Amino acid sequence: QVQLVESGGGLVQPGGSLRLSCTASGFSLALNAIGWFRQAPGEGREGVSCIDARGRRTYYADSVKGRFTISRDNAKNTVHLQMNSLKPEDTAVYYCATEPIGMGSRIDPQPAYNAWGQGTQVTVSS
Repeated sequence: QVQLVESGGGLVQPGGSLRLSCTASGFSLALNAIGWFRQAPGEGREGVSCIDARGRRTYYADSVKGRFTISRDNAKNTVHLQMNSLKPEDTAVYYCATEPIGMGSRIDPQPAYNAWGQGTQVTVSS
């Protein structure tokens, strides 16, 4: 069974850090670019970051550039999103998704992503 599972979300104070993980079962992440998206209450889902299949190319939305770092460990079938200097506006449900032909140079339109996790909640609040 093909499955993506996000983990690592939680409640953190402004300025704090969290490390999200996206782990696959039933297939190899190594053949896919991976995107991280987020959806805040009442808003649409937006792209945050992506990484190519080999981990050589990454992209970040302007809103998280310099604070978030995406990485991958294909041997462990996992992609991470390290989030530092968190702000209340980072509060959202975070999703990872696979993109078979992604280059990691930009967040492509969401239909390009063919498998999605269930999401993990990140809440930044004092």
